Amino acid sequence: MSASGATRASLWRHPDFIKIWTAATVSLFGTSISQIAIPVIAVLVLHAKPFEFALIETISFLPWLLFTLPAGVWVDRLPRRRILISSDLARAAMLITIPIASALNVLTIYQLYVVGFLNGVLTVFFDVADQSYLPTVVERGQLIEGNSKLQLSSSSAQLLGQPAGGAVVALITAPFAVILDAFSYVASAFLILGIKRQEPRVKTGTLGEKGPGMRAEIAEGLRYILSNPMLSKIAACTGSSNLFSNISFAVLPLYILEDLQMSVPQYGALGGFLGAGVLLGALVADRISRWFGVGRTILGAVALGGPAGLLIPFAPRDLAFPLFATSFFLSGVSNVVYNVNQVSLRQAITPERMLGRLNGTMRFLVWGTIPIGSVIGGILAQFLGVHNGILIGAVLGLFPFLPILFSPVPALKTIPESDRSEPSDQAYVGGEDAGSEAARLPAAAPADAGLGMDPSLEGELTAEAEGDQRRGT
Repeated sequence: MSASGATRASLWRHPDFIKIWTAATVSLFGTSISQIAIPVIAVLVLHAKPFEFALIETISFLPWLLFTLPAGVWVDRLPRRRILISSDLARAAMLITIPIASALNVLTIYQLYVVGFLNGVLTVFFDVADQSYLPTVVERGQLIEGNSKLQLSSSSAQLLGQPAGGAVVALITAPFAVILDAFSYVASAFLILGIKRQEPRVKTGTLGEKGPGMRAEIAEGLRYILSNPMLSKIAACTGSSNLFSNISFAVLPLYILEDLQMSVPQYGALGGFLGAGVLLGALVADRISRWFGVGRTILGAVALGGPAGLLIPFAPRDLAFPLFATSFFLSGVSNVVYNVNQVSLRQAITPERMLGRLNGTMRFLVWGTIPIGSVIGGILAQFLGVHNGILIGAVLGLFPFLPILFSPVPALKTIPESDRSEPSDQAYVGGEDAGSEAARLPAAAPADAGLGMDPSLEGELTAEAEGDQRRGT
């Protein structure tokens, strides 16, 4: 067996990676239940008005704009495994308040707001620490394989978890279905607690020690990304992609259900096609990068994702469902292939002491465009019509590959083997996101995908995804 073959086979025999993978899988399936249960609680139990319902997502996403940058600094100052375990247990405690309040008949929409916000804050810290933790557990040459296997968990949860979540909600009611998600976080925490490999010491110290101020460290993270010709172009590609795809997504459900008058089962089935694409992308991401090289795979994935989005505004009414299904499937494949490879590249070329700030700053840069795109999409649809707004977003979605094209990325054959111990101007010489952004319908362009949980409690039929955050990312 070749060395590469041995490496590829080794992660399933890597005890610590198995714990990480199992923790992610259990927690993601638990999150899929909440993605069904929380909207059902808001609409059918609390009878929330449209604006009240929309606030759940808004408030749950707000922590990503408020806390992502400082979270990156804290992750570099504290043991990452401790952050992961604490975040899991705290999220379980937040969720368990929902069935308790329901049993006491005191559950309100405002409790969902509070739980959503606090859960979002905890998920910010978990997700940033999660992406920074994997490179301390596996070897650099195993990052793509490891990220692919973790993305496989995310895609499986997306494909199977929501239908299962619907059955659970119907069987035991929505408030009590949330208990299963809380238990999944507890299980994840104990699995991570069992990881034996020790994290390397970081030079930034602890929160109580004197050292660079938080603003200085945030600025250092921004400078590192913007000064690196690969990281800056990945950020530009992913950020513009999220911006343009959300111009379309902001009004896409309205277009599907009202303008095209698809049935709710058809709308739900589209999520299955997207999940199938995500699953296939996770299975082939490592193999494609070995065939074509990491750089060309990143460029090709984002370049091919754009035309898939054009199928939506140009689909004739009588062919809308099959063409939408094709678009969602292709988008799922391209997004995951892009995210697995670009996240692995980022992890490999970033110094160990900078990983938290890199991931936090990257999430801030590329996820900050999501609400902007949604606002633009709503304005365009209001004044130009829903179809025209989607068309504009789809056309703009053809161009996010350009920053990657004019960068050193396409020349990369493999993940660079440079020393990650300290920043280096040469760190990039060697030839950014699942659901995870909250999974969206559809993401014709990549959203920076995380390896952690969904960034919000709310989860209508959407497809990180990491999304970023997820989840883009």
